[in-house]
Amino acid sequence: MAAVVANLSIPWGTGVIMGFTDTPNQTVTGSLAPLCTVCCCGLLNRTLAVVFMVSLAFAIVVGNVVTLTVFMQTRQSRTPQGYLKVSLAVADMMVGVLVVPFSVYTEISLMVTSVPPVWYQVGSEVSPGVSNSSWQPCMLIGPVFAGCTFVSISTIFLMTVERSVAILRPLHKDTLVTRRRTLLLIFVSWTGSFLLAMAPLILSKSFTLEYNECSRMCNYAPLLVGLQLPADSHIMLLFPAFDFTLLGGTLAVNIMSFTSIRRYTRKRKLLSEGSLGLEAGGSGGCPHRPSFSDIKAAKTIGILTFAFTASFSPIAVFVLGNVVGYTWCNFSFLAFWILTGNSCCNVIIYSVRDQRFRKGVMLLFHKDRSPPHSEKS
Repeated sequence: MAAVVANLSIPWGTGVIMGFTDTPNQTVTGSLAPLCTVCCCGLLNRTLAVVFMVSLAFAIVVGNVVTLTVFMQTRQSRTPQGYLKVSLAVADMMVGVLVVPFSVYTEISLMVTSVPPVWYQVGSEVSPGVSNSSWQPCMLIGPVFAGCTFVSISTIFLMTVERSVAILRPLHKDTLVTRRRTLLLIFVSWTGSFLLAMAPLILSKSFTLEYNECSRMCNYAPLLVGLQLPADSHIMLLFPAFDFTLLGGTLAVNIMSFTSIRRYTRKRKLLSEGSLGLEAGGSGGCPHRPSFSDIKAAKTIGILTFAFTASFSPIAVFVLGNVVGYTWCNFSFLAFWILTGNSCCNVIIYSVRDQRFRKGVMLLFHKDRSPPHSEKS
């Protein structure tokens, strides 16, 4: 691989190594903010960014607290689907409680003092045999953001598989998808996701975490020897490989589920017209059909998948831009914060799609009403 620009961090979700060119506007420097322009990092821009971050953190925390409260007040929290929704809400809320507030704190520190904090991006060049710097807050915040994102991807995948079993094998759903198996899979999801998030630090001594001036988050950065990438820099490719593998698997499972739903809907329409009386054995119905709630839940999870894919797509575009040599500092901010904003999307989707969830939210403000009748969805 080519050498990299010494003061550019590699975003955790991309695994892309920036190429070094001989052009005048891509030089290696140890200055504090070579990419930081008045448009990118001026006082007004930082103020607007802080307002945006605070608003996003509030929306993430409040939305997911409401989600967790509603699920814990109903029987949904004791079903496999309910456990998965709680897991997804907890991962999203951790982003709003830890990751976003840390960025707010750093941005405010940069506005009120001319001395940047120790975790701010200052370049990651080291001498041979010299280990990376001592522990600093980004060593926690970076893996938390990466781990929670991986948990979200894997949880949406598990939710998709659970609904596909309900659609494709409705008679075996309760046997195949049990609470015990679901809790075990959730534990594996969280453990594997955070181990993967820590992989560059566990498997290599050639990476560190620092606050990136463009994305305004704690990102992984290679520790350079001279101007050369570390020999094991390919470890960063684990992140995009995991992301796209699970998203691709989720898409494939959704296609199978919706294909089955379409066939069932078409058959049901023909049965209502009496066109399949002979083929159905005169029964006039489909004995192994999925329930309406299972079909609606599958569609809701499909929307969740689409929302996450849409929020992840800017990161993919950012990767392609990095490959061809673009730094895209401002776009880096948009890409990472669009992904962060996905953490408050789930409660919006539930509110639009799930009538029982809306009733549960109403109960939080109308204690005199009796709880709505809960059932598996």
